[in-house]
Amino acid sequence: MENWKDILITPHTSIMKTMKIIDETTLQFAVVVDEYTHILGTVTDGDIRRGLLKGLSLDTSIQEVMNDLPVYEQIGKKRLYYYELMKKLKLKQLPIVNQEKQIQDILFLDDAEQQAFQKKNTVILMAGGLGTRLRPLTDHVPKPMLKVGDKPILETIIDSFKGFGFTNFILSVNYKKDMIKDYFQDGRHLGVNISYIEETKRLGTAGALSLLSDKPGHPFFVMNGDLLTKINYDQLLNFHNETNSAATMCVREYEYQIPYGVLATENHRLLSIEEKPIHKSFVNAGIYVLSPDVLKSVPQNEFFDMPDLFKQLMNEQQEVSAFPLREYWLDIGRMDDYEKANYEFSGGFL
Repeated sequence: MENWKDILITPHTSIMKTMKIIDETTLQFAVVVDEYTHILGTVTDGDIRRGLLKGLSLDTSIQEVMNDLPVYEQIGKKRLYYYELMKKLKLKQLPIVNQEKQIQDILFLDDAEQQAFQKKNTVILMAGGLGTRLRPLTDHVPKPMLKVGDKPILETIIDSFKGFGFTNFILSVNYKKDMIKDYFQDGRHLGVNISYIEETKRLGTAGALSLLSDKPGHPFFVMNGDLLTKINYDQLLNFHNETNSAATMCVREYEYQIPYGVLATENHRLLSIEEKPIHKSFVNAGIYVLSPDVLKSVPQNEFFDMPDLFKQLMNEQQEVSAFPLREYWLDIGRMDDYEKANYEFSGGFL
């Protein structure tokens, strides 16, 4: 890879600058080196997001989140050896160093091989909701078919996945399902494959998964059909695989201000007063990656929401993860959200 030197950073590089390098080079990876290019660590998008979950600021030095025990190989071996090792260890990148551990090259799996591995993943879009909070717009049109710009919300979502090479879609439909099916058909006119599961009753954001006729053979995406986002779906899938998770939930940081002075007390004593404090929490963003075995935990043909599934998996002590979104995201649930989406679309958010 000719541009591997572009992803060499120092341990004092900020998280913000590293994120920019990772995004702009599209290599999804950076290597931390000293002034003499000795390898000190590696950084993936997943490492950064785990740091953000811990509350680290964007100005924090990357050495706080880097993997300081990186996998690397000595120079001088056959290229086939390196690629076989990468496949065996499920690595997408492999730094090559000399005897002094100075970086000499960075190998990346061939793009075609990566696509063959990643792009088998199915995308399930939940498009069966009533959209009651958007009436009267949804009296005659299902919410995912409302247009933002010149195309339905659902088509924009499909296009965004297609941009990352994901082309196998299942649409879960119910309310005014024929309008959705007539528009998208089998997806060939959009360059994708689309099939459908039909809810005869409301099953929630997870219950509809019990209607799948064939269990996916790879981790699969589930996403609400009323979201607009610029998330990197490759990074999300990589995070899910790297953490060996049964289920991964995308989360957004939400700030809210208590409109009163907050008191701390001990028995009758007043200890402190904090005036109108701002609190931060992570909230569900409606985008998930699930491993196929998770489907065993979904009850058959019963109402079951995705948070219920995650609670059940946690009770079963399965590995579940949170993936913090730092990209554009908008849930079109109310009329002002829809107006905001059209305004921001005109400004080129997608």
